[in-house]
Amino acid sequence: MATVAGTAEVPAAGSGDEAGGRRARADAPRGRWRRHLPPYLAISPYYVLFAVFGAFPVFFSLYLSFQDWDGIGDMRFVGLQQYSWLLHDSVFWHSILNTFEIWFLSTVPMLFLALVLAFLLHSQVRYAAAYRVAYFIPNVTSMVAMTIVFGSVFAQAGLANSMLKAIGVDGVSWLTSSLGIKSAISIMIIWRWVGYNALIFLAGLQAIPTELFEAARVDGASSRQTLFRVVVPQLRPVILFAVITSTINGLQIFTESQVLFYSDDPGTTGGPGQEGMTIVLYLWQKSFNDHQFGYGAAMGWLLFALIALFAIINWRLVSGSHSDGRRGIAWRKEARNGR
Repeated sequence: MATVAGTAEVPAAGSGDEAGGRRARADAPRGRWRRHLPPYLAISPYYVLFAVFGAFPVFFSLYLSFQDWDGIGDMRFVGLQQYSWLLHDSVFWHSILNTFEIWFLSTVPMLFLALVLAFLLHSQVRYAAAYRVAYFIPNVTSMVAMTIVFGSVFAQAGLANSMLKAIGVDGVSWLTSSLGIKSAISIMIIWRWVGYNALIFLAGLQAIPTELFEAARVDGASSRQTLFRVVVPQLRPVILFAVITSTINGLQIFTESQVLFYSDDPGTTGGPGQEGMTIVLYLWQKSFNDHQFGYGAAMGWLLFALIALFAIINWRLVSGSHSDGRRGIAWRKEARNGR
């Protein structure tokens, strides 16, 4: 009897291990939460702010583009009517044409000047660091203040026309003619962004192996040949980045036109003949002057589609030429090897 009673009190083999395993598995998610919760709490303010001030406005603007709303009263669902009205709005198409003309007049010279400046800064010049700081200062300067300054420079009796008359050239109607308005805005954009892109190109130049520059010098290449035969092919990825960012910035021009041609009369927004009217300026006018927030939201989403389409086209052009160049190099190597 004692033996039987003693054996009855012995627990089954492995039962304690199984219970401990179940407890460990139950506590595992809790332990993982305890480990990961502090880091997530540390970074949560960013995501909360992004959700409130970033994600929510984006999705709300998409919802708003299907509504007719003046900002105070009740919303009225109109479906795709806002987009239909927008496609038949002549001022909107005029603003698109103005924006692309200003973009072309500013981006092409700006990227070329930035590449030349980066090439010169990459050379052995004195006080290179001071030049880099000087070129970047316009990018961090208040554009509102500088637009006011440029407004006086481009006035009919301003500094620009005075310099032209000093060399025997007639003054230009910078702020009254179509070409003058677009040229004035383009010059301000070039002034602001050329230094920024020059530093981007300079960073790419510093990643190019010095052996390529030494080989070019040994072969007797001039600075111009080195720039276009060595630097440009090696900088294609950086040039692609600069082109896409310049496209995004160039299609969102607002401050220059708004400050330079500010007027309380909606009919004169953008200067004489609305030649300085850009897409974002027209969006601002419809939303905050005319209180057509649904119409402005629809315009914003069409602008997003234009920027995405134009960025894809630029990416295909630049990266496609890069791929063609690599295929040509591979073909020449195979030809030399007799394949």
